[in-house]
Amino acid sequence: MQLTGAEIVVECLKEQGVDTVFGYPGGTILNVYDALYKHSDEIRHILTSHEQGAAHAADGYARASGKVGVCLATSGPGATNLVTGIATAYMDSVPMVAITCNVNLPLLGKDSFQEVDIAGVTMPITKHGYIVKNVEELADTLRKAFSIAREGRPGPVLVDITKDVTANTCEYERKAPQPLKSSCKYTQEDIRRAVELIKKSKRPFIYVGGGAVISGAFEEVRKLADLIDAPVCDTLMGKGAMDGHSERYTGMIGMHGTKASNLGVSECDLLIALGARFSDRVVGNAAMFASRAKVLHIDIDAAEINKNIRTQASVVGDLKEILTLINQELPGMEHREWNAHIKELKESYPLNYAEEGLSCPYIMEEIDRITNGGAIITTDVGQHQMWAAQYYKYSEPRTFLSSGGLGTMGYGLGACIGAKTAKPDKICINIAGDGCFRMNMNELATASRYQIPVIEVVINNHVLGMVRQWQTLFYGQRYSQTVLEDHVDFCMVAKGLGCEAIRVTRKDEVADAVTRAIEMKKPVLIECVIPKDDKVFPMVPAGAPISEVFDATDLDKKK
Repeated sequence: MQLTGAEIVVECLKEQGVDTVFGYPGGTILNVYDALYKHSDEIRHILTSHEQGAAHAADGYARASGKVGVCLATSGPGATNLVTGIATAYMDSVPMVAITCNVNLPLLGKDSFQEVDIAGVTMPITKHGYIVKNVEELADTLRKAFSIAREGRPGPVLVDITKDVTANTCEYERKAPQPLKSSCKYTQEDIRRAVELIKKSKRPFIYVGGGAVISGAFEEVRKLADLIDAPVCDTLMGKGAMDGHSERYTGMIGMHGTKASNLGVSECDLLIALGARFSDRVVGNAAMFASRAKVLHIDIDAAEINKNIRTQASVVGDLKEILTLINQELPGMEHREWNAHIKELKESYPLNYAEEGLSCPYIMEEIDRITNGGAIITTDVGQHQMWAAQYYKYSEPRTFLSSGGLGTMGYGLGACIGAKTAKPDKICINIAGDGCFRMNMNELATASRYQIPVIEVVINNHVLGMVRQWQTLFYGQRYSQTVLEDHVDFCMVAKGLGCEAIRVTRKDEVADAVTRAIEMKKPVLIECVIPKDDKVFPMVPAGAPISEVFDATDLDKKK
């Protein structure tokens, strides 16, 4: 049947099972929006307050559901406003398709009104980018974009379409999505070497990254830990792959990881890295990272092997598939002495915080208790992000959504809206700092417009907390441009944008505020006012070995 390019875009979205898109219209993409109008009963469109919010919402939708997130924007500033969201998705391997429209083909390259080479701009932060200049190539290009976004190590793909292509017509034939190509490049010898390394180990430690969540390998990860009797730590992106309540779980590793994880990894004789990329925030001083250990690295991306840390063995492919094979070859093992030592580390160095006064760790523990650990928690970036990672016990994958690689302030609220859209039966709570909230507070208008019942918890310490912490510890308490003492009333802002608002200043107010917010079943902001000099501990100085992890007690001893 003959369809316009705009109609083909909509039909291809339907082919791919897309039920929700996030975006903002403009001149060059009007034909697509006109086609969407005719299919509003099949594809829900969420009009965000800003294109960056649309990209973050598509990202949150993808992380929460495992499906490809989709965002739309017009040319020029509309397209460039997606860039931070696309980069965020790229750094954290999130499957997303960003569809933009550009000026008519004859106007390309002539500095036309609202023209920008968005494919060129986003080339370093996408898995692939397309410029569609022929309507007959449109359908197959969109199909390729969805396949590329999902296959192998997932990531964002950009499809830029000239406006005349959306108006031109051609023959369209519906096609079912093609099965994903296998990304496994391992051999049986790779599996054998991995199994032998594990069998010979006396002090194994499992280090779980975001790949375990993406591949759906959480059952296999937990089975491996039980089979080889090993402790398990995770990265920010790996939260939920290992049950946070498990006795084997030692907490997060890295700059704000637990002492048990950082010291344990520094003492192990075999580090089993599962879907992790050894980022600088994890390894600290790379030359001294896990220096007593052999490293077994399993990852879907061959480019990650030996990129940051040298390995003794590696297996490239889908983690779930590989762990299934490895688990079949392993006997039950015991490492009683090693586990007793790790248990001692956990008992000697537990996470702790000051009990007097309102604090973010206390708030996170109350949210965990009230939601029974069953909520989806999104975060912005900073101290609150680390506290949310440390003090909420994640027992399922895809329940902690945060910008790990790029560290995007302003990510959380859009992502929370996307997550709630994908998982309407889940309680979805965004943990934000006051600095981050200033960057994306306009998306409360999106939540109120569609009555999406997200809960925005603003941890308000009236400073840029994480930067201030560094200024306190490493910059002689010179607080350059990190104090946010002004007259902005976040509760009034929330009410002005159509949401409910609650202010919390005491510990005994937290439980009631969170419970009321959940029961309201509408968008609610909870402003929690905490001291400006609360700090995230433990901590490893940038570039130091993770074995040099310290906390407030260590600082007190130096005084």
